[in-house]
Parts: sequence; C-alpha cells; structure tokens
Amino acid sequence: QVQLVESGGGLVQAGGSLRLSCAASVRTFSTYFMGWFRQAPGKEREFVAAITWDRGSTYYAASVKGRSTISRDNGKNTVYLQMNSLKAEDTALYYCAAHPVRPQYVSLPVHYDYWGQGTQVTVSS
Repeated sequence: QVQLVESGGGLVQAGGSLRLSCAASVRTFSTYFMGWFRQAPGKEREFVAAITWDRGSTYYAASVKGRSTISRDNGKNTVYLQMNSLKAEDTALYYCAAHPVRPQYVSLPVHYDYWGQGTQVTVSS
C-alpha cells in the first residue's frame, strides 16, 4: 500500500508563490507515476501536473503551464509542485496521486490508484 502525505498549502496573495510537497511511502520507485490534481468547491477534480518517478518526463495542464514546475527528490521520496504567479482561480484543495505505471491519459483521476488527503491552497485577489 502506498501512503501519500501533502503539505505546503496555505493563504497567499495573487502573484505570490507556493511550493507543495508530497511525501510518499513506497517500495518500488522505478516505474511509479506521480500527479497533482485540484478540486474547488462545486467543481470536478482537475489535472494539474504529472511526472515519472525514474525518468523525469513532465506533463502540465494548460491552466498552469508556464507558471508551475513539478519535480522530485527520490532520496527523500518526495514530489514537489512549485507554483508561481498565483491567481484567484488557483484556489482549491490540491491532491497528490500515484500509479504504478504511466496511464494512457494522465489527466484522468480514475487512472490513479493512490491519493493523499489534500492540502488547501487559497489565493486572495
């Protein structure tokens, strides 16, 4: 069983930055695929970014591309999401997700087996 714990959320003014962290407890790192999703009140859960655990290939939603960077530190079993130039529409509960292999469609929540509890990001306008 994979355990995921997010941290780093908080309240920030528009234009500011945050770095979210996802600490993972896993036995095999070579093939695991990691992703970030977010969900605002009254909205569906949406894809933000994803990264392969061993090779570092990255994927981004159009809404955050150019403002966000997903990265990893295998030694710390941690995946990060650096978010810059934050906007009010970035306000949401952010979830870390994991899957043993890369799914065909990386943006679909149903293709991920493991999820964290979420960390709240609130951007004031």
